[in-house]
Amino acid sequence: MSEIENIKQFALLEEFETSDKLIKLGFGELQNINLNNDFYFLPFQLLSQGFERFMKAYICIGHYHKHQELPNFRYLKNLGHDLEKLLKEIIDNYYFDFDRPQFDLDNEFILTNSDLKELLFILSEFGKLARYHNFDLITDNTRIGINARKLWEDFENKLLDKKDYEKLMDFDLNHEVYQKITNHIIIIFEKFVSALSRQFMFKCLGQKGLQLSATTVFDFGMLYDKDFGKKDYRSQTTRYKQTPKKEHKRTVIDELQRNINPNYKSRKINKTEYDGDWPFYADEVIIECRENHWCIVTIDGLDFALNGSASGRYKLEFPHDAGRAILGKSVSEFIKMAFDLNKE
Repeated sequence: MSEIENIKQFALLEEFETSDKLIKLGFGELQNINLNNDFYFLPFQLLSQGFERFMKAYICIGHYHKHQELPNFRYLKNLGHDLEKLLKEIIDNYYFDFDRPQFDLDNEFILTNSDLKELLFILSEFGKLARYHNFDLITDNTRIGINARKLWEDFENKLLDKKDYEKLMDFDLNHEVYQKITNHIIIIFEKFVSALSRQFMFKCLGQKGLQLSATTVFDFGMLYDKDFGKKDYRSQTTRYKQTPKKEHKRTVIDELQRNINPNYKSRKINKTEYDGDWPFYADEVIIECRENHWCIVTIDGLDFALNGSASGRYKLEFPHDAGRAILGKSVSEFIKMAFDLNKE
């Protein structure tokens, strides 16, 4: 391999690594969105760039696999920043059957999922023009991009039902609505990236593609139905790293109170015994209601708040914020069970 080919190879590898980081950071910033943080611009920017770079790098590998040479500058430039156009180019020219049932699932999703199409359109428009929407309005630009934030909000609203609107009015549960929306969107994107990543892993894009999968797309390529929506990407974001953690390790006094104080009601719950969608990463938790008012959950010897009252009184984190519960899965049933302990 010549020196210039080596340089191109490393540049291509760097593009895959960059896109991987941008996408994961974008997912993390989406998971950071809540009632107190509505800065959508950052995840839009990260994801639009991440998906564009990933698909352009994919096309480079696909082109090399078919023609034994990398594409020229004009070819990629003509594809522009349009994510839907990039995906169509992949489907039409560089997307191959790897003769496994999973391909049929991936293929159907890529070709027919309307949510994916809508979300890629919004991010694509953001990347082309919409990121400067406000400046276009300010300067009377005759070519004004779409309001990506408004289209995104319209998409989110379609995911809400009557119960979600009720939760938005509930101090203890409103964060779960944001998590539900974000989880739905991230599952769509995870399915999208994992479907394309498997093309590398199953050697559909040749030996060069397979080599790249070991260091770049392997994480996404290993995601299947049971894995989608389970990962907490927030740990990679600055906002999450800088937020002080308020874990409380239980003490002997805590245990004494639980065991002898008649105003402290508690119950151990095991995942195998729970008839519902288990929200915690741990397989066993203890719920507790103090003084008919403050609900907590103990996970691996640490206390977390189930309701806002407990968080305020004891300065405890919620299990979702602490990375102890799966984002998008509700703990409302556990709050109810904690309050119901007072009736026993």
